[in-house]
Amino acid sequence: MLTGAIRSQVDRVWESFWSGGIANPLTVIEQITYLLFAKRLDDLHTAKEKKANLLGGKIEGPIFKKGQDHLRWSRFKDFEAERMFTVFRDEVFPLIKSLHSSNDSAFTRAMKDAVFIVSKPSLLQAVVDLIDKIPMDDRDTKGDLYEYMLGKIASAGQNGQFRTPRHIIRMMVEMMEPTPKDIIADPSCGTCGFLVEAGEYLRRHPKHKKLFHNKKQHEHFQTEMFHGDDFDSTMLRIGAMNMMLHGIESPNLTGEDSLSEDDAGVRDCYTLILANPPFKGSLNYDETAKDLLQTCKTKKTELLFIALFLAQLKAGGRCAAIVPDGVLFGSSNAHQAIRAELVDGHKLDAVIDMPSGVFKPYAGVSTAILIFTKTNSGGTDHVWFYNMAADGYSLDDKREKIEADDIPDVLASWKKRDPSKPSDRKAKSFFVPVEEIRENKYDLSINRYKEIEYEEVEYDPPLVILDQLESLEKEIAGDLKKLRKMLK
Repeated sequence: MLTGAIRSQVDRVWESFWSGGIANPLTVIEQITYLLFAKRLDDLHTAKEKKANLLGGKIEGPIFKKGQDHLRWSRFKDFEAERMFTVFRDEVFPLIKSLHSSNDSAFTRAMKDAVFIVSKPSLLQAVVDLIDKIPMDDRDTKGDLYEYMLGKIASAGQNGQFRTPRHIIRMMVEMMEPTPKDIIADPSCGTCGFLVEAGEYLRRHPKHKKLFHNKKQHEHFQTEMFHGDDFDSTMLRIGAMNMMLHGIESPNLTGEDSLSEDDAGVRDCYTLILANPPFKGSLNYDETAKDLLQTCKTKKTELLFIALFLAQLKAGGRCAAIVPDGVLFGSSNAHQAIRAELVDGHKLDAVIDMPSGVFKPYAGVSTAILIFTKTNSGGTDHVWFYNMAADGYSLDDKREKIEADDIPDVLASWKKRDPSKPSDRKAKSFFVPVEEIRENKYDLSINRYKEIEYEEVEYDPPLVILDQLESLEKEIAGDLKKLRKMLK
């Protein structure tokens, strides 16, 4: 857990970046990421040294070669500002980039086009001092530090990207209940929030404690469990570091456009997908994977991503994805086709309607969460709907903590849901039979099915109301006469 003092230090360094001319929050995090990685390399080399000393042999796969000791964090952090700046810019940073040739980690792959843009030795020294004071051997502290920095992203990125609130991510992961055997993916991973939270869920859940004591399961966790795609190399760098700081050493992150024909080989691979794909944007048909267009003939990315999730899941695989409300009730052929595919071709489990302020201050768009299972043979009997009115934060740009919060009830209601019991459509959650959904052209908007209870209001008879109006007119006329006399 980050202390108030550490948060204040981060804030001061953040202000230093801004005053130094680096104003883009993603760029700030990216530059800090390089330093965190440099420190991690020194920690890894130190661990290799200790192992070699213990066994009385040579260091296996040393990161720093002979004559490179001054490139280690533990050495250059004590240099005066000018020398530290020169060493990091001209030697440490090129070393990090060169690791791509010998280390095939997600981070080093993403580093190939990285640029170090800190221009002031004093700024570099301030950031190094900050990071050095934080107990980075604690995985939770490292993760909290990075989450705190990511929370400073206050504007939408390119192509409709913006950060999904952590409490919404956690709710979705809790609902999907990842297991140690899952192969988890986010085809639009960004900062890897969903993948990180899935890993944290497995760490904190009592029934999965054995995962980290079973060699085979632990190796699966570190190398094969987590997969992510994002064509933005900056996001990949940030996402890879986010995962490493949360103890996931070798995630499978690639810089591909998931919807393109180039990535069409990734099919029937995953058992669980968690995602918040870009809402805005469209692609040319020539650029889009042909099998996705067969499922849904459209240029709209929010519809193509649903087709992609179905294509990438293994049979029996599950998905929880955030979609704009338009996906639920859009009347175009493509909108109806993708909803029909979910309902008739597979098993649509749930639609959770979220309040429109969830993504403020980034965007005010109304959204919902779709939960479905790939079956290739239908299986939808009833769809569970939930009308989520509050998420624990104010729904304005300030997003301040408030008492109203439906998330605990969402989780509790999801676990105890039972379509065989009577369903009250005036309640927050209820079931709708598949036949009714088909009759409504696969409309999945909650307002189509929710019953609203109106309070009966009794009004006076019309003649009584007219008498009251006449009396008011007489009073007004009398007041006007008095005013005229006062003005004479």
